[in-house]
Amino acid sequence: MNDKRPFILGLTGSIGMGKSAVAAMFEGLNVPVFDADAAVHELQGPGGALLGAIEAEFPGTTGPQGVDRQKLGAAVFGDQTRLKQLEAIVHPAVGAMRHQFLEDNADQPLIVFDIPLLFEKGDPRQSGVDAVLVVSASAEAQRARVLARPGMTPEKFEHILGLQVPDAEKRARADFVIDTGTSLAETRHAVQALAHRLIGQE
Repeated sequence: MNDKRPFILGLTGSIGMGKSAVAAMFEGLNVPVFDADAAVHELQGPGGALLGAIEAEFPGTTGPQGVDRQKLGAAVFGDQTRLKQLEAIVHPAVGAMRHQFLEDNADQPLIVFDIPLLFEKGDPRQSGVDAVLVVSASAEAQRARVLARPGMTPEKFEHILGLQVPDAEKRARADFVIDTGTSLAETRHAVQALAHRLIGQE
């Protein structure tokens, strides 16, 4: 890496707040985005690097298509000890992929780390980000979006919400907030304005 490293923006937000849409908007501006969820899917997908370790720790949860997410979810659901065992397998591998992503994009002025549970995992600054962007919308918009997802139930939604840092607290702790409860054009304009502002910090 050279001395002039990229500005790293941590992108996060609660379920249904439009984080994926905002990440895609940054990519549309040619800003490199590291998607932590996508990295996990790659590591746990067909031929994924973590299948052996996960099968050894959680027998019967993997197959030709990779991790059976329902079986693995059931194996760790509500069990903090088992969840920590899974995280001990997954997190270092994702960290290595993120480090490689940084190396590959060391000459970029701005990169985005898309990390769904940035606040839930402790101090965001520990994740190596320079600033945090939270995407947010009204509770009504959030609920409508999430319940429209296949297989989602009100009970499941409430359970997920209970595991996440409240939206109001995320907004209060963020360096930047983008409201996705507006039109797509307005959200895109906000993303463009922020990207230009951060690139201007170089």
